[in-house]
Amino acid sequence: LKTGFLKWKPDYDSAATEYGKAAVAFKNAKQFDQAREACLREAEAHENNKASFPDSSVPVTVALQEMQRLPEAVQLIEKASMMYLENGTPDTAAIALERAGKLIENVSPEKAVQLYQQAASVFENEERLRQALEMLGKASRLLVRGRRLDEAALSLQKEKSIYKEIENYPTCYKKTIAQVLVHLHRNDYVAAERCVRESYSIPGFNGSEDCAALEQLLEGYDQQDQDQVSEVCNSPLFKYMDNDYAKLGLTLVVPGGGIKKKSPNAAQDKARGPAAVGSHADEEEDEYSGGLC
Repeated sequence: LKTGFLKWKPDYDSAATEYGKAAVAFKNAKQFDQAREACLREAEAHENNKASFPDSSVPVTVALQEMQRLPEAVQLIEKASMMYLENGTPDTAAIALERAGKLIENVSPEKAVQLYQQAASVFENEERLRQALEMLGKASRLLVRGRRLDEAALSLQKEKSIYKEIENYPTCYKKTIAQVLVHLHRNDYVAAERCVRESYSIPGFNGSEDCAALEQLLEGYDQQDQDQVSEVCNSPLFKYMDNDYAKLGLTLVVPGGGIKKKSPNAAQDKARGPAAVGSHADEEEDEYSGGLC
């Protein structure tokens, strides 16, 4: 990096290579402070060289992870992703953002959601919709897990719109179920009903088992029939969704927590068969045959 009478310009390219070697050596020696510093100097040399640079965020991230300084590691990865975007490598930028999200997910889910959404935007701009959907899916599940249901509803709607765009209709049905569960946990029956009604425009939804189950769920919720709601939410269609959405179904309670139970006589009649039901009905009719008095 030094200059002199015969060397007018610093050799940033060679300096970056040497700093990279030093970073690896420091990391192997468990000297993480020095490894972090060497990585930062390597990145600075690449930046001064005005050239595309390798992913030097990997060793510095490992160093900071070992030092339990995850927020700082994530901050550096974000900075690296911005540089990748400026250097015309958006795919690498999105991958870096995803890596940062995974790194911070258990420590700060809120930050992880932000990183996944940023990665999704980059992938979407590059028309890599499947990768964008993967990032949006991670963000939606984290929002549900953190009970940020208003944001989760918007994220799921974004997912469903893209799945519809790529004509993956069966997944649209599953996202509609997740949306309805989120809306009902928000105590917004109107939004849940509208969500199902709008999904009738998706090819194949009307008449599918997903549609039938949702109509039954909304009917039970509207009539405050906890038994019917629980029966739908315990069906395989709901139980085998992603865990975060399955839990929404298992914990769904109708307004007021009321349980509309069938009368004991009805349960006995069901066990006895049609003949018993008919005789019981005759008894009820005869109860007031002589008049109310």
